[in-house]
Amino acid sequence: MAGAFCMPKEATAMAGIDGFGTILKRGDGETPEVFTAIANITGIEDGGRSRNTIDVTAHDSPDQYMEFVGGLIDPGEVTADVNYDPAVHDVLEADLEDKDPRNYQIVFPDTDATTFSFAAVMTGLSKSAPYDNKLSASLTFKVSGKPTIA
Repeated sequence: MAGAFCMPKEATAMAGIDGFGTILKRGDGETPEVFTAIANITGIEDGGRSRNTIDVTAHDSPDQYMEFVGGLIDPGEVTADVNYDPAVHDVLEADLEDKDPRNYQIVFPDTDATTFSFAAVMTGLSKSAPYDNKLSASLTFKVSGKPTIA
């Protein structure tokens, strides 16, 4: 096929990593800190970070266009869904009641076990108990400060 985009034969392997096996861990707040996996996680999402902007427009801004510089970075939120078990997830109730940030980690299932570490305040714990399905809960964490990826 002349003119068509073709990948070389040796580059046919799909790039990507299976998300199965990703772990959300909760720190115990002790020194040294020990992290324990939160059981029965069915999904985790890092809502991403965003940078605010500061308007620096002046009367002499070129061509009457607004001008901006970068401001502070909002570290965003992390959300997770779990198959809820009241006996196992009781620590999450305590996290919601605690106003101080706690350390958490998301450990990805790549060969290096890449770890996204962050401090966060738990801001949401919503449970669902439908008559024809499993008990589940949605967790929301507001990240505080700069996360690290190692």
